[in-house]
Amino acid sequence: MNKSILTTAAIAALLLTSCNSTKKTTNDLAVQIPIVTTLDLTKVTNDKVPVTINPGRFTVEKVTYRLPRVVQGTYSVSDFGKYVDSFKALDYEGNELEATKVDTNTWEITNAQKLDKVTYLVNDTFDMEVSGGIGGETPFSPAGTNIESTNYVLNLHGFVGYFDSLKNNQYKLDVVSPTNFKRTSALQEVGTKTSEDGSTLTSSYFAPRYFDITDNPMFYGNLDVEEFKVGDIKIVLSVYSPNKKHSAEKIKAVMEKMMQAQKAYLGSINSTARYDIYLYLSDGTEKAPKGFGALEHHTSTVVVLPEAMPDEALAKSMIDVVSHEFFHIVTPLSVHSEDVHYFDYNQPTFSKHLWMYEGITEYFATLFQVNQGLVTEDEFYSKIMGKIKTASSMNDSMSFTKMSENVLDEPYASQYYNVYQKGALIGMCIDILMREESNGDRGVLSLMKELSLKYGKNKPFEDDKLIEEITEMTYPSIGAFLNTHVVGGTPINYNEFFAKVGLELNESKVKTNYIQNNGAIIVRPDKATQTIRFTEAVNDNSFWAENGAQPNDAIKEVDGVAVTKENANQIFTKMFMWQPGNEVEVKLERDGKEVVIKTTLTQSYTTGASLKDDPNATQKQKELRKAWLKG
Repeated sequence: MNKSILTTAAIAALLLTSCNSTKKTTNDLAVQIPIVTTLDLTKVTNDKVPVTINPGRFTVEKVTYRLPRVVQGTYSVSDFGKYVDSFKALDYEGNELEATKVDTNTWEITNAQKLDKVTYLVNDTFDMEVSGGIGGETPFSPAGTNIESTNYVLNLHGFVGYFDSLKNNQYKLDVVSPTNFKRTSALQEVGTKTSEDGSTLTSSYFAPRYFDITDNPMFYGNLDVEEFKVGDIKIVLSVYSPNKKHSAEKIKAVMEKMMQAQKAYLGSINSTARYDIYLYLSDGTEKAPKGFGALEHHTSTVVVLPEAMPDEALAKSMIDVVSHEFFHIVTPLSVHSEDVHYFDYNQPTFSKHLWMYEGITEYFATLFQVNQGLVTEDEFYSKIMGKIKTASSMNDSMSFTKMSENVLDEPYASQYYNVYQKGALIGMCIDILMREESNGDRGVLSLMKELSLKYGKNKPFEDDKLIEEITEMTYPSIGAFLNTHVVGGTPINYNEFFAKVGLELNESKVKTNYIQNNGAIIVRPDKATQTIRFTEAVNDNSFWAENGAQPNDAIKEVDGVAVTKENANQIFTKMFMWQPGNEVEVKLERDGKEVVIKTTLTQSYTTGASLKDDPNATQKQKELRKAWLKG
C-alpha cells in the first residue's frame, strides 16, 4: 500500500486469440477468452495515449465498461475515468454505437451484440497534479501515470478498464513503442513483433484476469535498469532520473544489501519468482509529480521521490520505503481477505485488518533492520518511540478494525496514516507477547508464515474469522489483546510490553529534524488562510526556537520558493531532508509582518521519552529481549 517518505509465475502457455473476423461469444456466462487490449505509445497526441479494447462478441443488449474508481492499496478515491477522452464504442463496420457516460468512471453501451471494440484517449495524471491530481488536493503520484517522450509510467489501472461481466476473463495486452525504448514489466511477455521499417516494437503480454492488469505496472522509455538475485527471487530495478542525477547501479548497491537482509530475515517465505522496483525521480518542474512515496503491488512497487535528494538521503528513503513494500510479499500476497482477492474497483469493501496488511508490514520493515544489524538497538528504539509519539497525536481510542473497514469515509479516512504508526506498534506487542508465551521460540513472523501456509496467494481468508483463527493458532493472550486493543478502542500501555523485555522509558534530549519533534509533525495546514503554520510544538524544536520561530507563524517562502498548497508537499519533503551545515532562508508571516530566518542549519533537538535498558532487568527479561530483537 502507500507510504510517504515523511514517515519516513510462471503461467502455462495459453492460446491467445487475436482480433479477427471470427469471434467467440462473450456474455455473463462467458467463455474464458482473452480481451485484446492495445496501448500505442507511438501515436500519442496532445499528451494522450490511444487505447483499444476488443472484448469479443457479446450476446446481451447492454454492457457496462469502467475505469477504476478506487485501486488496491490507495485507500482513497482516484476516479481514473476522469482522465479518459473521446470514448467510442464501434461496431464491426466502424460505425459508432450509443455509449452513455453514466458517471465519472462508467459507460453503458447499447446494441452490445454489434460491439466490435472500444477506443478512447488517456491523459496522464502527473501533469494534473498542479490542480490536485489523483486522490484530491494531496496527490499520490505512485498510483498515477506519466506520458512524455522519454518516459511512460504505465500504472495500467489508469489506461485499461473492464467490462462488469468480464473481470475474470484473460487479457492479452499489446504495447506499441519506439524500438529504442527500454521496457520493464513483471507481467508475462508472450511475444514481440518489430514493424517492417524497424521503428516500432509491439510487446504482447498475458494477464490471467483484470486483477493482474492492475497489479503489474510497467516502465517504458529512457530507463536505467539493473538486476540482481535475492535467494531465488530476481529483483529488477528500473530508474528514471530526468537529469541523470542518480543511477540504477548506485541505487542497486543499497537495495541489494537491504533486500539480502530482508530475505535472511524472512527465511523460507519465497512467494514470488520476480520482484520489480520502479523508481521515478521527480525534477520538481511544473508538470512533474509532487506526491512522494510508494505504491505496493503484489510483486512490485512504484516509487516516486525527488531527484534533488542527495545520494545519502535517497538511499535512506529507499531503504525505508522499499523495505516496507517488499515485505508485502507476506501480506497481502500470501495472506489476504476476500475483500482483497475479489476487489471491487467501483464500490469496494475493505478488510478490517489494516493492522496486519500495513501495520505488520511496517513492523517487519522496522524490526528487520535491527535484527540483521543494519541499525543499532538505540536507532530501532528511536523509531519505535517516534511511532508512539505520532500515534498518540491521532485518535488512540478508535477501533482499528472499524477504521479499516470504513477507511474511505470520515472520521476514519483522516486516521489512515495511523496504520503505519499504531499498526506497527500492534505488531510489536503481538511479537513480544508471542515471544513471552513461547519462551522466545515464536513471534509474529512465525505467525505470518503459518498463515501463509494455511492460505497462500490463491486462497483468501474470511475477514470476520481471522482474529478467532489467530487466537486458535497462538495463545489466548493474543486473542485478548486483539479484541481489547484492535477491535476495541482501549489504548495500549506500551510500558507493560517494554517491561517484559527489560526496557524502561527515560526523558532525555533526542535528535530530531526540522519539521518533526521525535516523529510528531510541527506544522499544520490552515484552510481558512490557505497557509501552512507552525504548531505549539515549534517551541520544543531547538533549531526553530533558537531562531525565533513562534507558534502560528505562517511559512510563506523557503529558499526563495513561495509555499502554496500545490507545492507544499514537495517543499516540506526537502525540509525533511535538510542537513546541518546547509544554508537556509525561510520567510515567515506573523501578525501581518514578515519575519526572515537566514542562517546555517544546526542539529535540532527536542525533549522526549527514550527507551533504555533497565539496569534491574532480570536474566529472563534480557533473554526475551534478545529473542525479540534477534530471534
